[in-house]
Amino acid sequence: MTELINPFMHFHVIKDYRQAGKINHKLSDIILMIICGVLSGHDTWEGVVDFGRLRLDFLKQYGDFKEGIPSADTIARVMGMMSTTALQNAFIKWMRDCHTLTDGEVVAIDGKTVRGSYDKSRDQQAIHMVNAFATANGMCLGQAKVNAKTNEITEIPKLLELLDIAGCLVTIDAMGCQRKIAQKIVDKSADYLLAVKGNQGKLEEVFSEYYHPSMLQEFSGDSYASQDKSHGRLETRCALVNKDLSVLGIGIYTD
Repeated sequence: MTELINPFMHFHVIKDYRQAGKINHKLSDIILMIICGVLSGHDTWEGVVDFGRLRLDFLKQYGDFKEGIPSADTIARVMGMMSTTALQNAFIKWMRDCHTLTDGEVVAIDGKTVRGSYDKSRDQQAIHMVNAFATANGMCLGQAKVNAKTNEITEIPKLLELLDIAGCLVTIDAMGCQRKIAQKIVDKSADYLLAVKGNQGKLEEVFSEYYHPSMLQEFSGDSYASQDKSHGRLETRCALVNKDLSVLGIGIYTD
């Protein structure tokens, strides 16, 4: 655990909004317990508390816990007061220390709706998150909460700004096929691989016309093809590397 615990020092900079004279449990202790509890598979405050009580001796190696383990209500109240932006930034710095990205490493940006986050009885909309993963080991490098899937377009550049991705290959689905996102990746000294679909109609049309079946047979550049059986059918995938961008034309991008 030493390799992962040392970066917990990043969380000491998060501001505690509780009244100074009424604090029994240090904020850094609460965050430490939550992270360890979640990493151990607990997804409720009650579960985190149970973990803390069972592993109090372990937690005391890295925190104070002079007043023991806080209650689930205390954890919920403290987390409700905390700045999510500050927590996000601290998490990203922690992940940066835990895993150093190397040249050519793939970082996948993907948006997912949190399972079980929609609550009709409380009029609570589903929570949608944008995550950045180091695909080599599945480590989450950073994440951002968005109000709706369409807001990924504005949140992805903000998330990229916080990441150290120099020399990496950033992959994003069709939602991220935007000039501003591509420019942000280039500004961070990284490369990008973006999917093209109907949200970029003109670009999709150009690709469809250029990469036609007969052209695949005649292509002389770098390429790779694979075949897999999936859902009762044989799927063929082709990857071509074309450095002649003139075929894409001018003025086909949208913001």
